[in-house]
Amino acid sequence: MKSATRLGIFSAGVVLMCQASILTALGQDTQFSPKGQQIPPPPCFTLRDRWEALRDGADSAPCSEQSHQEWLQDIEHWKKERRIRIGYDGARYDLPALKWAQSSFIQPQMMVHDRYLYDPILHKYTVDKYLDDLKNRYGGIDAVLVWPTYPNMGIDDRNQHDMLRAMPGGVEGGRQMVADFHRRGVRVLFPMMMWDQGTRDPAKPWQDAIAELMKEIDADGINGDTQDGVPLAFSASAEKIGHPLAFEPEGGPSDEALAWNVLTWGQYTYQFVPTVDKYRWLEPKHEVHIQGRWDRDKTDALQFAFFNGEGWESWENVWGIWNGVTPRAGEATRRVATIERAMAPYFASPQWEPFYQTKSYGIFASRWPMGGNTLWTIVNRNQYDIDDRQMSVPFAEGTRYFDLYHGVELHSLREGENAILSFAMEAHGFGAILAVRGNVDSHIADLLSKMKVMSARPLSSYSNDWKDLPQKLVEIKPTEPATSAPQGMVKIPGGDFDFKVEGIEIEGHNDAGVDVQYPWENGARRFHEHRIPVKPFFIDKYPVTNADFKKFLDATQYHPADALNFLKDWTNGQYPQGWGNKPVTWVSLEDARAYAGWAGKRLPKEWEWQLAAQGKDGRAYPWGNNWDGAAVPVAEHGRVLTAADNVDAHPKGASAFGVMDLVGNVWQWTDEYVDDHTRAAILRGGSHYRPDGSIWYFPQAYRNDQHGKLLLMAPSYDRSGAVGFRCVKDAN
Repeated sequence: MKSATRLGIFSAGVVLMCQASILTALGQDTQFSPKGQQIPPPPCFTLRDRWEALRDGADSAPCSEQSHQEWLQDIEHWKKERRIRIGYDGARYDLPALKWAQSSFIQPQMMVHDRYLYDPILHKYTVDKYLDDLKNRYGGIDAVLVWPTYPNMGIDDRNQHDMLRAMPGGVEGGRQMVADFHRRGVRVLFPMMMWDQGTRDPAKPWQDAIAELMKEIDADGINGDTQDGVPLAFSASAEKIGHPLAFEPEGGPSDEALAWNVLTWGQYTYQFVPTVDKYRWLEPKHEVHIQGRWDRDKTDALQFAFFNGEGWESWENVWGIWNGVTPRAGEATRRVATIERAMAPYFASPQWEPFYQTKSYGIFASRWPMGGNTLWTIVNRNQYDIDDRQMSVPFAEGTRYFDLYHGVELHSLREGENAILSFAMEAHGFGAILAVRGNVDSHIADLLSKMKVMSARPLSSYSNDWKDLPQKLVEIKPTEPATSAPQGMVKIPGGDFDFKVEGIEIEGHNDAGVDVQYPWENGARRFHEHRIPVKPFFIDKYPVTNADFKKFLDATQYHPADALNFLKDWTNGQYPQGWGNKPVTWVSLEDARAYAGWAGKRLPKEWEWQLAAQGKDGRAYPWGNNWDGAAVPVAEHGRVLTAADNVDAHPKGASAFGVMDLVGNVWQWTDEYVDDHTRAAILRGGSHYRPDGSIWYFPQAYRNDQHGKLLLMAPSYDRSGAVGFRCVKDAN
C-alpha cells in the first residue's frame, strides 16, 4: 500500500475518532446537566423582573405539574444513564463499618488548638467540655473533623502525621481522645494533605501510612484536603488491614469515585432557588456536608442542606480565626439536625422527589417516600412569613399528616382527589411534614414532643448578628530593672516608636478576626500601625544558645510536665557535640519563660523585638532596606530540618543597635494572645527552614514589618526545631 493511501486512511480514522469523541461527550442528552456539584432547578422558578417581560413581549411560564414532571424525568434519565456510564457499584455504602456516614449530618472542622478540646494547665483532653458547648449552642454533632496540621505545618520538617503524633500524649493520647468522642457517639475524621511533599518523607506510600495510623488511633474517616476525590487506593489500603475508612474529599470527586468516597464536602454557589446536589442525586446514601467557612450568615447552607436531606460542616474555628455560629443559626441547626437524625432512613430514599409542588412562591419542598409513609422537607426562601395553604397531596383514606417542625398534627382539607395542607413557615425558615398511614410509633411521637417545645419560640426572636471574639494580650510581668547592661545584653533606648506590622496568614484576607488584637485595637485584624511609647530595655545580643540552656537545666533541674519533644535534638540531657553556640530549639513558650525567669529576665514584647531589629529609621531588615543573603543563613529547602547556624555566624545581619541573629536562623518567641477558643504566639524573624512543594506551609516573615502567628495547643505540640528565643530585661 502506498504511503499516501495509508496517510489518507489514518487521517480519516482520526476524523472518525474525533467525531465519536464529540458524540460521546454530547451523548448524555439532558437539558439540566449539573453545574459543578449542583443540578439547576426547573427554569420556571426563575423570577423575571417586569421590565424583562415587557421587553421580550411575554411573561415567563409559571411552574406546573407538567413542567415539574418534565424536569424530574430529565434528571432521572440523566441519573440512570450516568450510573451506567460510570459502572456504578454502591456496595461500599452497605459496609457496616461505613453506614454511620449516612446519618452524619452535623460535622464541625475542629482545630486541635481549640481551648475547649485540651487544657494545657491540667494536661488533659476535655472532649466533654467541647461537646457540651456544641450541644448547648446548636444541639450537638454527629462527627468531627479533627485538624492538627495546617496552618502550623511546615514550620519545621514534621509531616502531617508527625503533627498528630506531637499532640499531648502522642499516639496513645490521640487514641484516648478518639475514644472520648466515641463514648459520646461522635465519629472522628482526620485530614490528609497530599500537598505535604516537602516535609519528612513517610518512607512508605501515603495510603498505607494513613491507613495504619488511623487504625492505630481508631479513627473513622479521612478528609481529603484540596482533593477532588480520594483515589480508590486509599480505601483499598484501609480495607486491606481490616479498618475501613470513610473518605471525604474537599472537592467533588469524579462520578466514578462516588463508589468509594462515601462523603463529600459541598461548596455551593447560592441562589434564591435551591439546587439539587449531584452526588446525593446519583446516590441518596451519599452524605454531603455543605461547607462555607467564611460565611457569616449560615441560612443558605442550612436551607440547601435541609432541602437535599444532607448535612452541614459547622466550622467555626477557621485556622484560629473565630467565625462563630449566631444564636439564630445555632437554633436553626438544632431544629434541622433533630429532624434529620430522627428521620435519617428517609433521606436514602431512591424515590426522592426534589421540588415537589407547593402553592406559595419561594417555598420549596423535597419529597422522601419510605415504607408507605412520606416525609417532606421544606424551606421558605422568602424574607417574610407565610401561613396559608402550602401543599396539595393525593388524598388517601386513613392517612394522617403531622407538622414535624411544630410538633403538631395537621387537619387536611379534602378538595376532590387531593388533600390540602396548611401550615405556617417563618421568613427564611424550615418545615417538615410527615404523612403516615394510621398511628405514629413511639419514635415519631417522641420527635413531635421535642419539636413542639423546641419550635415554640420563633427563629426570628434569636439574634443573627455576627460578632468576632475579643482577644487579650497575655501580660508579661516586668523584671527587676537594671542600671547597666547585663552581660551579653544590649541597651535599647526608649521613646516613641512607630510600630507597623502585618500578619502573614495565608487565608482570611483582612476580615475581622484575622491575626491579633493589640491592646489599643477594638478587634483582631491583619494590618496594624500605632505609635507606642517604649521604655528603655536591655535585650540579648544573641538568641539563647544550647550552652546557655544547659546552664539553666543544671542549675534548676527543670523538667516540664509535658515533656514530649522537649529538647528533641539533645540526647540524655546533652546537646550534640559542636552545638553549644547554636540557638536552642524544641523549647515551648512555657520552657522559654521558665528560662527567662531563672535568668532574671523575660521574653520580649513584640514591639520591643521589632524596635531592636528595626531601629527608628523604619528599615525593612535589621541591616537595611535591601535583602542581603550574606546576612542570614543559607535557606534549607529539603525534607529534613538541618541544624541552625551558630548565633554569631552572620555579623552582617546586625541591627543598628548591634543586636545579632534576628532574621533567618530560627523564629523567636514573643507575645501570646488568647481568646475564648484559641491561643496563639507571635513569632518574629523567620527561620532557615523553608520546605518546598506547597504554598500551604507556614510562611516566612523576614521583614521587620511582618510577623508569624503560631497556633498553640500544648508544649509537646508547640515545640519546634525552628523556634528559639531571646530575652529582655527592663532598664531604669
